[in-house]
Amino acid sequence: MRYSKRILIVIVLFLMVGVAALGFQRRMRFPNPEDDAPIPENPDEKTEFVFARLEYPQLNVGGYWGRRGSWTTDYPKADRQFVIGLKRLSRIHARSKEEVVSLDDDRIFNYPWVYAVEVGHWDLTQEQANRLREYLLRGGFLMVDDFHGSYEWEVFAAGMSKVFPDRPIVDVPADDPINRSVYEITDRFQLPGIQYLYTGREWEYDGYDARWRGVYDDKGRIMVAICHNSDLGDAWEHADEPQYPEKWTSQAYRLTLNYIVYAMTH
Repeated sequence: MRYSKRILIVIVLFLMVGVAALGFQRRMRFPNPEDDAPIPENPDEKTEFVFARLEYPQLNVGGYWGRRGSWTTDYPKADRQFVIGLKRLSRIHARSKEEVVSLDDDRIFNYPWVYAVEVGHWDLTQEQANRLREYLLRGGFLMVDDFHGSYEWEVFAAGMSKVFPDRPIVDVPADDPINRSVYEITDRFQLPGIQYLYTGREWEYDGYDARWRGVYDDKGRIMVAICHNSDLGDAWEHADEPQYPEKWTSQAYRLTLNYIVYAMTH
């Protein structure tokens, strides 16, 4: 009888752990294309702009991201919800469905603007870094987002040193043309991710202050726009979340729209 009770207790505890884990996953909104972001209308329409997301190899494969890879964070819901806002806020003819591109082939050269997320975990080969350098010097634009703190900065910077060993990463001044290509943005405040709703913190790790940095070409054009210690992707993805503050979502849309128009006109 005691043995049966022990088995029952073990089963109950196992079920409780499973339910808790499932609840955690739901709160964290792991990428689920079928549930969170159904295929939109006209996914293959020929347009002047396509939201291109960069696929890359990463350090420490597995763990939090499993087989998906850190580049899939917020994918694809964030991409598709951003495009919805882009269509409402501008006259840019944008495709409703995103495109995933990598640095292992030349398809990236078809897209003037590319978005990379969680770059504090990327691990570029030298060949991939060379292709990214060529893409940027030929007029391409890379926006990086959602990486936090000093450790993730060091990982990102190590990757960028392979791309541009001779070009510094610098702070983008508030009066740079990129901050007024559509919207006049004078206050670039920190944009927290959805974790704020569970932790009450606007920062992650030791990334207490938002930093807006970039890499410029020889003509003064920003080639890489760096959003460090902020999470614009979450702000797009959770634009329909009543508890997520509207001011962060609005700022994320304005900033990114500026970057896209800048990339297409500079």
